[in-house]
Amino acid sequence: MDEKDFAMRLARLREKKGVSARDMSLSIGQNPEYINNIETGKSKPSLDGIFYICEYLGVSPSQFFDMGSPNPSKLDSIIEDMKKLNDQQLDTISVLVKGLIKK
Repeated sequence: MDEKDFAMRLARLREKKGVSARDMSLSIGQNPEYINNIETGKSKPSLDGIFYICEYLGVSPSQFFDMGSPNPSKLDSIIEDMKKLNDQQLDTISVLVKGLIKK
């Protein structure tokens, strides 16, 4: 992941949360332009800043950097629910998911 990917990932996850860059900046205790500056490439967050961003977005740092997962918090919730299923139920879910992917 490069700086551009980081900025795009931040913007996508922030938009999924339905919050403006300004509101997010203020909510994590930063100046009003903090998130906008990161998303436009004008600045980079510190390591602490990345942790605050992830916490605010409700994702772990590993989820944030996993570009293959467009909605990591939803996926984690589904995985937690699936851990409670028996083998037959998991087989049914597997068939369903594979059918959805093919379409």
